[in-house]
Amino acid sequence: MTINKELQTLKAYSCTDRCVLSVYLNTNPADPDTLKGAWKIHLKSGLKRIGEYLEASEDKQEIKAFEQIKKKIINEIEENAHDLRKGIVIFASANEDLWSVHYVQVPVKTNFYWENHPMTEQLEYMYKAYPEAGIIMPSFGEVRILDTAMGLVRDDLTFKYDPISETWGEKKKVDAKGRRTVAESKSAVLDPRYKVNASSFFKGMNTTIEQLKKKRGWREFHVAGEAEMANAFADSLRDLPASCIHKNLNNSKSIEVIHQIFEK
Repeated sequence: MTINKELQTLKAYSCTDRCVLSVYLNTNPADPDTLKGAWKIHLKSGLKRIGEYLEASEDKQEIKAFEQIKKKIINEIEENAHDLRKGIVIFASANEDLWSVHYVQVPVKTNFYWENHPMTEQLEYMYKAYPEAGIIMPSFGEVRILDTAMGLVRDDLTFKYDPISETWGEKKKVDAKGRRTVAESKSAVLDPRYKVNASSFFKGMNTTIEQLKKKRGWREFHVAGEAEMANAFADSLRDLPASCIHKNLNNSKSIEVIHQIFEK
């Protein structure tokens, strides 16, 4: 399910009484407010405040529902404490028909809500800034594509041109740990004349980009590369990219690419 579809599902969810806990937790290790695991204190105090409010209301059913969800959320975060990113977003229901967890690589403002529906406003804002998007990095004979969402890379693909068959083919270059490996040596030397008609050269990737947009649910896509290659690739596409950056990022780490595209 794409994040957009999940957002629609969350916005449609509601219960008669308050039964939904929405948690936004800043776990960014580079943020001074979260140094030395301070996010654990923020998590504990945020949940404690809601618990104290419910204790004052003396609604035993609500208190029981909250305590049940609180325990589940704490267990979830503690089990993943060594693999946290910039933030966590969780929506959970006491009815156990709602459990939505997102570990995101985008800024999150810590907040806790106990309502009869998921509080999605901040997640919607985050999604607007970091939607499902493709980042396309063309170079001579090779096109690297990052499939991203919420600041995270879901896939790192590379397509190479075969001058013998005159077709583009996918060559995955990501190892078991998600690191991009060294590019393979070319099986044949590309004719430099391809550069003269670079737009035509890249047209073979048009169908691939259309398929990726549909399959991956991209809301937008961006092109980045040396001016000649980036412009030629953008010209070869049916749709205009959201941005076209004249900078070669093909050999950059994925997190650096995302920073260049979305955070400048």
